[in-house]
Amino acid sequence: MLEQLLIFTRGGLILWTCKELGNALRGSPIDTLIRSCLLEERSAAASYNYDVPGASYTLKWTFHNELGLVFVAVYQKILHLLYVDDLLAMVKREFSEIYDPKRMVYDDFDETFRQLRKEAEARAEVIKKSKQVMCKPVTSLGKKQGQMQQSGFEGGNKKKSGGGGGESGKDGDADGDNVKTGILDNGNSNGEVASKGRVNGKENGNANTNGGAFDVNKLQKLRSKGAKKANPVSKVSKEEPKKKPVKKNRVWDEKPPEAKLDFTDPVSENGDGNMAVAQVVEGESMMDKDEIFSSDSESEEDDETEMDTKVDSKKKGWFTSMFQSIAGKANLEKADLEPALKALKDRLMTKNVAEEIAEKLCESVAVSLEGKKLGSFTRISSTVQAAMEEALVRILTPRRSIDILRDVHVAKEQHKPYVVVFVGVNGVGKSTNLAKVAYWLQQHDINVMMAACDTFRSGAVEQLRTHARRLQIPIFEKGYEKDPAIVAKEAIQEAARNGSDVVLVDTAGRMQDNEPLMRALSKLIYVNSPDLVLFVGEALVGNDAVDQLSKFNQKLADLSPSASPRLIDGILLTKFDTIDDKVGAALSMVYISGSPVMFVGCGQSYTDLKKLNVKSIVKTLLK
Repeated sequence: MLEQLLIFTRGGLILWTCKELGNALRGSPIDTLIRSCLLEERSAAASYNYDVPGASYTLKWTFHNELGLVFVAVYQKILHLLYVDDLLAMVKREFSEIYDPKRMVYDDFDETFRQLRKEAEARAEVIKKSKQVMCKPVTSLGKKQGQMQQSGFEGGNKKKSGGGGGESGKDGDADGDNVKTGILDNGNSNGEVASKGRVNGKENGNANTNGGAFDVNKLQKLRSKGAKKANPVSKVSKEEPKKKPVKKNRVWDEKPPEAKLDFTDPVSENGDGNMAVAQVVEGESMMDKDEIFSSDSESEEDDETEMDTKVDSKKKGWFTSMFQSIAGKANLEKADLEPALKALKDRLMTKNVAEEIAEKLCESVAVSLEGKKLGSFTRISSTVQAAMEEALVRILTPRRSIDILRDVHVAKEQHKPYVVVFVGVNGVGKSTNLAKVAYWLQQHDINVMMAACDTFRSGAVEQLRTHARRLQIPIFEKGYEKDPAIVAKEAIQEAARNGSDVVLVDTAGRMQDNEPLMRALSKLIYVNSPDLVLFVGEALVGNDAVDQLSKFNQKLADLSPSASPRLIDGILLTKFDTIDDKVGAALSMVYISGSPVMFVGCGQSYTDLKKLNVKSIVKTLLK
């Protein structure tokens, strides 16, 4: 049964709802659909499932892009309503004829909808009955075939038993005939029939290819020939190539032996040395500097023109494309958009965007443009690129505040430390970037404490201890082979006693498929309830970004004992200085998780941490 059908504008103004249905929806499925699907460029999906305790709905929708209208149907997830797509198409067609932008109330559409619904349900019933009628002859035919096969099999056995009464040399031909008739009647020869066929073929001296017989003499000859040919090769393979003599380093008698180079700082055990000098040399963090972005307009115009000529000149003549650009096209169709979208998808994939994400984005842009009127002196490729640019800016722009400094001060007023947990796969730079975040917080007069909860990897505690000594930050550690959740809990209690404002928790690197380690991470998050869970990921990954983030979130949800588990809140992208223009990992990670990029690591020093420049990323992706 259909629960609700709504018509609203892209601005959010509800024009009409079905009063006849009048079912009160549990939860907020429409708001969730707009937030997590339509605004995030996932509108190309066929449907959306909304699951909350006590309610489970399926939502389907369609757009009228020229008028800017959205049509949404809601029904119970357990039902499979065949007429919903047809009903939405009919409602869209009829409502677009009476739509007036100045009109706000459409009470007269109720009767029209009632007729359309009856028509759609009647069509669905006809289709359902026709499918049932088509299925019946197939089942009866299968029964007849089974009976024929059974009778044929019995007939074959009778003939075989009748022909096996006398096995003399004179009856050899009769046996051969029995074998053939048995195969033809039954369709499947058993082991005894096949063996008789081989014996008869051997006595007659002819290989019976239909019965699967073969000549043993020919097979032996082929084997002997193959062995002869293989002998010379084996001889050659036995001769091993001579190894070239390796040149040894020359040793001079008069020269003293070289000493090993050691560039480590001469620091004492207490960590004094030149700590203050290190902090002064590092300077201001890049997080507090405004990045100046200058777009090269000429190169962009050249690229745009080049793509337009590639797309348009293949299928249209010069005069036709020129005439269409002057007169304008009535309505954009999917076939018109496909060449430009294909070129755009290839461009995104060359920028290291995951293939799955690039395809979904192009499908979403196609849905948003289909049916729109193309203006005069406007090319399809430039229209597609502008729509894609808007979509990318909307995806990468954070939907909530990512001001950590404000959140830290709010937690400080509540007399509790602000806890940040760094998670991610192995070798992405969690400990190094944790130190960068600590350095940035220090510059804003915030008391920071590190918690060494990587009790798995050898040297992890010593690495964090070195960063803490250089930055003159207290560190809480319990050594190795301890429960990370307990270590983090004790670290937070220690920070509350000492008056630390922020606790940065370092965790062990783990692959998304390692269930024991993912279970330990889920326990750490559940026990300590951190204020921020940061996923640290490399900017070098392509398609693997989708797998990492989706499985991290899935494991955290599945393995958590809580009914509302904590997932990833933000992303820290590392090694951003090594990728040149391959910035697609940022888009892939944000699209798959819905979490914003809060920090970008772009070097080896403590100051090499900055914010994500959305405009710069979008321009680079579309360049």
